[in-house]
Amino acid sequence: MTITLQDLQDTAASTFGWDDLRPGQERAMEAVLEGHSVLCVMPTGSGKSAIYQVPAMALPGVAVVISPLIALQHDQADSINESAGLARAHVINSGIRKSELDAAWEAAEDGDESTRAKFLFLAPEQVARDDVAARLRSLDVSLVVVDEAHCVSSWGHDFRPDYLQLGHLVRELRVPVIALTATASRPVQKEIVERLHLKDPVVMAMGFDRPNISLDVVQHVEGDEKQRAVRDQVLALAGPGLVYVATKKAADTLAAELQEHGRRADAYHAGRRKKEREAVHEGFLDGTIDVVVATTAFGMGIDKPDVRFVIHADISDSLDSYYQEIGRGGRDGLDTQAVLHYRPEDLSLRRFFAAKSVNRNQVRDLFVLIAAQDKPVKMKKLKELSGLSPRTLTGLLNLLETSESIGDGVKGYRARKVSADEAAARAVEQAENRERIDQSRVEMARRYAETKGCRRQFLLSYFGEDLPEPCGNCDNCTREGAAAGPEPAEATPAAEHDVPFEVDATVEHPEWGRGTVMGYEEGIITVLFDSVGYKTLSVELVMEKDLLAAVPPER
Repeated sequence: MTITLQDLQDTAASTFGWDDLRPGQERAMEAVLEGHSVLCVMPTGSGKSAIYQVPAMALPGVAVVISPLIALQHDQADSINESAGLARAHVINSGIRKSELDAAWEAAEDGDESTRAKFLFLAPEQVARDDVAARLRSLDVSLVVVDEAHCVSSWGHDFRPDYLQLGHLVRELRVPVIALTATASRPVQKEIVERLHLKDPVVMAMGFDRPNISLDVVQHVEGDEKQRAVRDQVLALAGPGLVYVATKKAADTLAAELQEHGRRADAYHAGRRKKEREAVHEGFLDGTIDVVVATTAFGMGIDKPDVRFVIHADISDSLDSYYQEIGRGGRDGLDTQAVLHYRPEDLSLRRFFAAKSVNRNQVRDLFVLIAAQDKPVKMKKLKELSGLSPRTLTGLLNLLETSESIGDGVKGYRARKVSADEAAARAVEQAENRERIDQSRVEMARRYAETKGCRRQFLLSYFGEDLPEPCGNCDNCTREGAAAGPEPAEATPAAEHDVPFEVDATVEHPEWGRGTVMGYEEGIITVLFDSVGYKTLSVELVMEKDLLAAVPPER
């Protein structure tokens, strides 16, 4: 049976009520029909879900959808079932009853295409289980969907080791993969492709700009004064909103203060019980809660179009995280405020969290264990032999693999021909590189908070996207006397066309090695180096001293 684009358009209209598919959606769906895997980097609210829901409904078989949040899984499954008029989407996770679990598997195994499950939603930790993977291999799978795909990348802002196991499933099922994320700079995109073993994928990056979101930073000196300013601002703002804080204690304190002043507010963080978190989630979606004060645990996958403000009481750990968090506002395209309350001293907490270390003996022992096996060893067996927690084990395996001391094949992990001491040294060096990269991301967040130029230009430059003119919708652009922004010829070196390298060019530094040019701002070039992360250099010095050399593109 041949599925055409017209079939997809008919399915979109008849099942989901979408009379028109957007150009980006059509292009991605066509790629899937041609058997290609697809990586879609699209802004929040741009219709990423349609890219897999329409083809999955039209194609024979079942789509396996990997999603990190159980609440989101249920929301998406309920939405699909409501549109389809019957249960075509099922959830498989540790939170459902055995009878529901059995019913989900039976629906997926049903031989009747008219009643068979078309979607199975699973968490990544479920897919990592051998018994679940075996049952998935026995199904007629049409495609694999990896939502929040940036979680697979250790360059990304929300790296989750469980996602590393998804590559095994992809290789075994041999079906098209649709990887979806709202936030992925080019290095993150590259690692997603590598980690998920996507062969010649169609990569679609639809642009990062959200022009309806105003960008503002409020500078503070004293911590107490900053807390009062955040509280007072939230009390004065209308409409649903999110407030992000750095700690669970801060979330509880601010939520209580807002409640005392009459706002329908609540706190969301990992320290609260599951039922409490679910109640906050549901209350925010149905409008009984106006303001959620949260750590970064809240918001991923939230489908609420009318969030009118996103306030950060503390600076994020990176601009990747910040963009993801403010992107939860203004999905309806209407004016939305994103305000960062910034105090330089707050960076010390972010630098502390960015500091990572690896236990050399632990990683050495794991390499010795793998080397002692007479055949490739699977994750399940390594858990039994090592006694390590799943998170620790996957983290160490990631270091050993990325430092090329072990190989990760379809049959399992195997040691390469290096000594245990060399493998441990490589892993430690890899961990130190990652720490330098994370620290550099904190530094870029600081530069965003302290820049005197257009904040949107700076933010988009971080993701390797050029905005030729100042945006006119950030505090620096609209400040009195600068409403029109600087003259175009003075905006950035990029606007003058007097730059040594194009954005996205590969360059090499004598000390830091290879890197990617991310953008320019006020005479500064930003380069993301493979070994040390983000570095900013004077364009004048780069040109005068030949600090960077162009690397020819690979053929």
